Amino acid sequence: MDTVIYVLVQAIQLYSWALIIYILMSWFPDARNTSIGRFLTRICEPYLDPFRRIIPPLGMFDISPIVAFITLNLATRGLYQLSSWL
Repeated sequence: MDTVIYVLVQAIQLYSWALIIYILMSWFPDARNTSIGRFLTRICEPYLDPFRRIIPPLGMFDISPIVAFITLNLATRGLYQLSSWL
């Protein structure tokens, strides 16, 4: 069971890095039109979309990724707690 939790935690960390790269790509013109940008859009937008519906942008600032990262962090902590119970 520890192996499954370890793999899930690693997947969450990898996904967090993908989100960071995706968010940083928004600072560069046409970066999301590259093949990597389109790939990251396909994997990151479905996760960020519900947060964007709940939390509207504040002017030109979109704080929904922050809440998305907090959610991923809570999921990781939950997996660690589950690991300690088993």
